[in-house]
Amino acid sequence: MEILAKAAFIFYCLIICMGSIMAVASRSLVRALVGLIAVMIAVAGMYLLLAAPFIAFMQILIYVGGVSVLIFFAIMLSRASAEGDETGPVSLRKAVNAFVCLLAPAVILSLIIIHHPEAARDAPESVSPALLGEGMLGPYLLPFELISVVLFAAMAGAVLAAWRKRGRK
Repeated sequence: MEILAKAAFIFYCLIICMGSIMAVASRSLVRALVGLIAVMIAVAGMYLLLAAPFIAFMQILIYVGGVSVLIFFAIMLSRASAEGDETGPVSLRKAVNAFVCLLAPAVILSLIIIHHPEAARDAPESVSPALLGEGMLGPYLLPFELISVVLFAAMAGAVLAAWRKRGRK
């Protein structure tokens, strides 16, 4: 069983890596969104490997089902080109900056695990969906609601940008 879990972990890691490269490197916003959706689905698979099916379901429901649809509508309303704009090759400076941004979280997390190995090995206690909901809607109600306001503002901004763009033509 452990071999299957490791194989699934490697599979999800490959999907996450390929999807994130597609999301970042694609010149088309729609293709970048497809890469982002692949990453979000693979992260849900990682949650399933961690024996957290409720969180995996919420990942798919909220991020794949909600946020990606919101981004898709924002792309379509702003009339972004389906092919993308051809601006030429990526400069060496941008590639180095992207690589540093890729390595920074990995190095920070690795240092934390190296300096605190016993805390990294502790398995979290099982939390029921009822306690999780109570925690999110109790002390974390304000951040939870602020996220919905930010998503609404992003959608309203996309509609406003599309409206202004149509007004100029």
